[in-house]
Amino acid sequence: MKITQKDILFEDNHLIAVNKKPGMIVQPDKTGDDSMEESVKLFLKTKYNKPGNVFLGVAHRIDRPVSGVVLFAKTSKALARLNKMFQEKKIQKTYLVISRGTPEKPAGDLVHYLERNAQKNKTIAHNQPRENASKSELYYELVSRSDSFSLIKVLPHTGRHHQIRVQMASMGCPITGDVKYGDRRANEDRSICLHAFGITFDHPITGEKTRLFAPLHAHKFWQIFADKTQSLKALLAD
Repeated sequence: MKITQKDILFEDNHLIAVNKKPGMIVQPDKTGDDSMEESVKLFLKTKYNKPGNVFLGVAHRIDRPVSGVVLFAKTSKALARLNKMFQEKKIQKTYLVISRGTPEKPAGDLVHYLERNAQKNKTIAHNQPRENASKSELYYELVSRSDSFSLIKVLPHTGRHHQIRVQMASMGCPITGDVKYGDRRANEDRSICLHAFGITFDHPITGEKTRLFAPLHAHKFWQIFADKTQSLKALLAD
C-alpha cells in the first residue's frame, strides 16, 4: 500500500505522523509484505528528492488489522527522545473500538495479567497475578450505541501485546471483526474495528504540546458512528 500526502497527519523537520490503513504492517516482517516504514521512507525520498538512504525511526507500532495514527521520527535525536517518552508513559494514546457487546458499566478501569503465547501469536488474560504474566491496565468509556454495536473510547495505561483486544474481549465486548479474540464474524477486509484515533505528547524537540487525530477510514461499521467523530474529537481536546 502506497503512502500519499492525504495519509500524512503531521510533519515537521523532526517527526512525521501517518494514518495507517488496516492491513498494513508497521515494520518489515517474515511475510515480506510492504511495510509502513518502507512506504514512508519512499514518500519522503520522493517528496524531497533525497539521494541515498532516508532515516526513519519507528518509535511504536500497532497491529496489522488495526488502523490509525503512527508516529515516526525523522532524526535520531527525535527517536531517542520519543523512545524515552514512551518508556516513561509521557505519551497518551486514545483508541476507538466498535464492539457487538455493550459494557456492563458505562465507564471504568480494567486490570488484567496478560500472558503471551508467541507460537500462537495470542495473549491470554488472567484476573489474578500469574508467573510470566504482565499487569495491564486501561480505561474505557462508552461513547455511543446503535441497535447492534457500541462505540467505546479506550485509554491504555500500559502497552502489552494485543492488550486492548484481549481486555475488551475479557469484559464481554470483543472487537468487531476480531475472531481471534471472540467475535463471531471476520470483517470482509480482514480489519478489526480498533482505531488509534488520537495521540497527545510534548514535542520531543520543541516541547510544544502536540495533539494529533486520525480520521476514521471508510468502513461500513465506522460509518455507523461517523457523526460522533467531531464531537469526540472536541471532547478529547479538553
